[in-house]
Amino acid sequence: MQGVPHSSRSPSLAPEAPGAPPPIPFLLTFRQGEAARRLLAYVASLPLRGADAQLLAVVVAIRAAQTGVGNLTGQDLRSLRLTDAEGAVAAVTALGWQARGDLVGGNPDIPVGIVVPDLADGPEHPLPFGKATRSRVSGWTSRTLNAKPVKKAPPVMRLAALFLAAHGAPDRPGTLPADLPEHCRAALPDLLAKGFLKELDGTAYLLGDPVRHMSGMRTPPAPPPARAEAAAEEEPSWDEWKARASAALRRHVEAVEHCRLCSLSPGRVSEAFMRKPVPAQFDDKVLAAYATWKDGQPELGPRAARFAADFRAAHGHGPSVKQLCQGLSERKQSRRLRIFAVRQLIAEQWLTNTEPVPWTLRPGRAAQSGTAVAPVAADARRG
Repeated sequence: MQGVPHSSRSPSLAPEAPGAPPPIPFLLTFRQGEAARRLLAYVASLPLRGADAQLLAVVVAIRAAQTGVGNLTGQDLRSLRLTDAEGAVAAVTALGWQARGDLVGGNPDIPVGIVVPDLADGPEHPLPFGKATRSRVSGWTSRTLNAKPVKKAPPVMRLAALFLAAHGAPDRPGTLPADLPEHCRAALPDLLAKGFLKELDGTAYLLGDPVRHMSGMRTPPAPPPARAEAAAEEEPSWDEWKARASAALRRHVEAVEHCRLCSLSPGRVSEAFMRKPVPAQFDDKVLAAYATWKDGQPELGPRAARFAADFRAAHGHGPSVKQLCQGLSERKQSRRLRIFAVRQLIAEQWLTNTEPVPWTLRPGRAAQSGTAVAPVAADARRG
């Protein structure tokens, strides 16, 4: 991007003048800023092309982050001022997001639930936000989209504003985020002209004074001195985590990071390897869904083993739970159904993995010997 003339004013925060109104409190804490960036990275990773669909996906995803269902009214949809609202709804529907009603032509005041299968409970949840964080990021999204400099701007400009606010610091220049959608770059000079940005020079930018309180790149709180070393040990950076890993694990990580067939974002890879395992809960609904799904999958075990072997040969690493289940069936499955299905295949020894390391699924003993092994009884597994 060509450099744009920028203001010569200092990016540092100026002291309050006597009688000046108090500064507006920041909308996000350091951790909530991380959550906002994670939300945008998730949306950027979806196969959506236009700003309309991506903007709608941001709003639906943050509302669905906890339960897997985001409620939206027709009035909410209109307030997004999308160029083609019907096309945006069709685009997210094509992802497998299921609207439980008519969002475009129905009663504008009645909420319509939109089911987002990727955001159901499970260890692979891409947006594992608590209630307070989800609510705060949702509020930040709404207020940023309705900030005065961009409130009446086109969708692509408001989408760019979200990315720059989430990655911007209040008192120093930032760098354009790597996952900023390409079509948003053309809107950057307009953000400067509208005052959303104070400076824009190549890939460097500084948020404008009216929106600095919306910045997501806050300074992390310093841990108490006695716990500083322990905190650093508990929460290493991605580079530190890899430096501490064994040589074999690092090779596996690099195979996933550099896999051209998967093309996973760095944030997706680091989160998968660094997250703490969360036990998945399976109710009667999941068990019934698995029984129905399995009935339509002839030779499920052998096919799963062959897919895992072929995937590993092509990619240099095993498939994820989602990749395996999508490879076996075009039918959409919930996250909990996928996890349960793979656990059954592991119990039957058609598959094995190096738990909890992701992307390690491979053929198990039953596939190698050509004989099926009866699954372990549920009571035995619990005992």
